[in-house]
Amino acid sequence: MVRRMPRMQVYLPDELHRAVKSEGLPVSEILQDALRRELARRERLAALDEYLAALSTEVGEPSTEDHEQVDRIMAQLRGEDIQRVG
Repeated sequence: MVRRMPRMQVYLPDELHRAVKSEGLPVSEILQDALRRELARRERLAALDEYLAALSTEVGEPSTEDHEQVDRIMAQLRGEDIQRVG
């Protein structure tokens, strides 16, 4: 039994089309994989939004001090040296 998949037309800029053709890339498989990854990413973002909304309801919104602490931690993780002005 042969299963037909629906077809979809995709438009590419000329230079991208030439590069894909010259490399002989399996465009359909690459696009399917990219779309699956994007859909999964969007599902994770939606789940994160739901979690954060529930967390905010449970413990409240973060304060200005909380945001500043996160900024300091993130700067340290990135290896940045931030100075407090005050």
